[in-house]
Amino acid sequence: MFLLAGSEVAVTSIIVVIVILIVILASCIKIVPQANAYILERLGGYQDTWHVGMHFKVPIIDKVAKRVVLKEQVIDFAPQPVITKDNVTMRIDTVVFFQITDPKLFTYGVENPIMAIENLTATTLRNIIGELELDQTLTSREIINTKMRASLDIATDPWGIKVNRVELKNIIPPAAIQDAMEKQMKAEREKREAVTIAEGERQSAILVAEGKKESAILNAQAEREAAILRADAQKQKMILEAEGQAEAILKVQQASADGIKMIKDAGADNAVLQLKSLEALGKVADGQSTKIIIPSNLQGIAGLATTFAEVVKN
Repeated sequence: MFLLAGSEVAVTSIIVVIVILIVILASCIKIVPQANAYILERLGGYQDTWHVGMHFKVPIIDKVAKRVVLKEQVIDFAPQPVITKDNVTMRIDTVVFFQITDPKLFTYGVENPIMAIENLTATTLRNIIGELELDQTLTSREIINTKMRASLDIATDPWGIKVNRVELKNIIPPAAIQDAMEKQMKAEREKREAVTIAEGERQSAILVAEGKKESAILNAQAEREAAILRADAQKQKMILEAEGQAEAILKVQQASADGIKMIKDAGADNAVLQLKSLEALGKVADGQSTKIIIPSNLQGIAGLATTFAEVVKN
């Protein structure tokens, strides 16, 4: 019975030893996830930097001293009091974007890297703002960001840290300065409004004047064209009237000539022909003519009367 009890204790001890060995071996297997790095120390000294994958360490003498995140990180620091070149005290809070590039330097370079970055950011910000006046500080965010990023990147390089960006989140001037700025902005807005209204009225007056000018020009052109048309119409009327009168006289003379020709063809003597010519001349004189030309072969009113009497007798 004692032998059976002793064998059971031995088996139990072996099982316990096997379990302990399995636990120890399992603890020696480390899997490093993506975007991480492990710092391995052996007997208290730096041994290696583990990156993504499975790694094994020696039990008891090796240990993982630090787990470092390699992704870009963001730190939002509380507002820091700063004084401008013109002695205005304001509060500015900053946001720093950084990334660990060397896990070994990050682990052994500085005791508390985040606190070190915060203090370094505050002192750098004070130095830069101290060279600027209030108005420059409010309008030079990009310049301040660039200067701070360059200074912090150089200072944190021995710590295995790369500063990618620095942003001024808020610039908080004193309450009195804020009131003065609001009044100034209000005055500027009112000024721009007045200028805009005046410019609009000026443009409106110019457009109205140009409209009146164009209207006067168009009216003058219309009147000129109407006068030209009236003159052309009067001219055409006079031409047509003159042509009508000339054609009427021509037709009268033609008719008289045809009548004399018919009398002559009928055998009338010279006296009758002269009388007909005189009648034609009288018809011509009935018009608007002021001068009458009497042919030279007519020898007087008495001769004409005698000739007419003879014709009547015959």
